[in-house]
This record gives sequence, C-alpha cells and structure tokens, in this order.
Amino acid sequence: MTPTLLLVAHGSRDPRFGATARRVLHAVSTAMPGVDVRLAYLDLDGPLVGDALEQVDGDCVVVPLLFAAGYHHKVDLPTIIAGHTGPGRRIVQADVIGTFPLAQALADRLIEAGLDARSERAGILLTAVGSSDPSADRHVRRRAIELSMLLHRPVEVVFATKLGARDQRLRAAVRRLRAAGSERIAVSPYFLSAGLLTERVEAALDEHAPASLVAGPLGAHPDVVEAVCHHYWVAASTDHVASQDSVSAATFVARA
Repeated sequence: MTPTLLLVAHGSRDPRFGATARRVLHAVSTAMPGVDVRLAYLDLDGPLVGDALEQVDGDCVVVPLLFAAGYHHKVDLPTIIAGHTGPGRRIVQADVIGTFPLAQALADRLIEAGLDARSERAGILLTAVGSSDPSADRHVRRRAIELSMLLHRPVEVVFATKLGARDQRLRAAVRRLRAAGSERIAVSPYFLSAGLLTERVEAALDEHAPASLVAGPLGAHPDVVEAVCHHYWVAASTDHVASQDSVSAATFVARA
C-alpha cells in the first residue's frame, strides 16, 4: 500500500497562510494521483500534526513545508512522530522542501512581479523568517548565493524576525545594494505565503526604500510541488515504506 503523504506547514493566524497551504495540497494531490495527500500544521491552524497522524491508517511520509531545517524540523516534528509510531506502522520524516533547488522559483516570482532580468539594475533582498538555529540561517544565505548567480545581480539576506533596532539590518542591506550599483530594490520572499512577517518587511521598506518591487511568495509554484514529490519518494524508497506495487519515483518523473 502506498504510504500517505502528510504535508506539514507551520501555521498562522493570518487566513492567507491556510489558503496558500491548501493550494499546495491541491497541486501536490494533482501531481501524485494514487497517493493520499493530507495537510496538517505545527501550530495555530488545524488539524495539528498529532491529530492528523491519528487519522492515518498505515505508513506515512511527513514532508515539512519548511525552507530551512531549524528547530521545528529537528525537534518538534521528530517528537510528535515518535509519539505516534507503533508496531507494524512506520512514519518517516522527509527533508524540508528548502533542500530542493528553488532559486529558479524565486527568480520566476521576481519576473512575474515585473523585474526585467536582462536590463534593470536592481539589487535583491532575499527575505526569510530567521531561526535560532545558525545552520538554518546559513541555508538561506546559500540560497541567496544561488539566486545571485542565476540572475547575475547582488543579493542580500534580511530575516523578518531580525530586522534590528529601527530596522538597522534592513537599512544596512539596502545601503550595500546601493553601493553595488543597484538603482532599485527588489524583494524576494523566501516564504510559502504572505503574512504578518512579509508585511513587516514591506512596511520597513516603505520607509527606507520606497518604490521597491515586491515579488510574491513561493506558494504552489511548480518547483515547490516538485520538491514535495521528490522528498516523498526519496523518504518512501530509502526507508522501504512503499510497497513493491506502489507508483515509483521514476513513474512520477515520466509523467511530469
């Protein structure tokens, strides 16, 4: 029997987050016919992960809709999963979707927002949540390097939870982009959905870099969907959760 795929998002009081997560759920379900795809949250939205796992019969692969492997990935989810694993049932936690190449998805969102990738001298602010885990923040900085190489323009990282007193870190990033020759600032949100944190960055930019171009969050971009599918099949095959007659990863790739 093909294991259930449980997408796990962080959760938010902002209704836009839940709406976006459900769009991802629908897109993944469409891309993976024959797989039971469900959605749960770590906090603030329902169903919570533990409640969702109680409703799953048989094996399950949990794919976190997170862009960096911080506390939620390393501590929260493993603890919840350990409490719901039993004899004859396996629950496997996959990598976060941010370990899949997503620089092109970020570039696509910038171009959709109006960035002229060929001629406009724009510097990019890659914005992300920010973590207490230094390795998670380093991951975001690596993604910024990838985006810079792809678009051939400077990219600075600003964490929405670490803007600094009077937005000093954001102001410093804008100054560095200006010093590098950027005539315009373009914001690339490394977020699944718009919400309070993306708005916090935008409000600061309205004050310190008016008329900045702001791209949309990644949402249900095809690369996000592919990341989910890839991590599901890797986790399922590596841990032998999938049965021999389940749809293989190669079959999915052939359909794409």
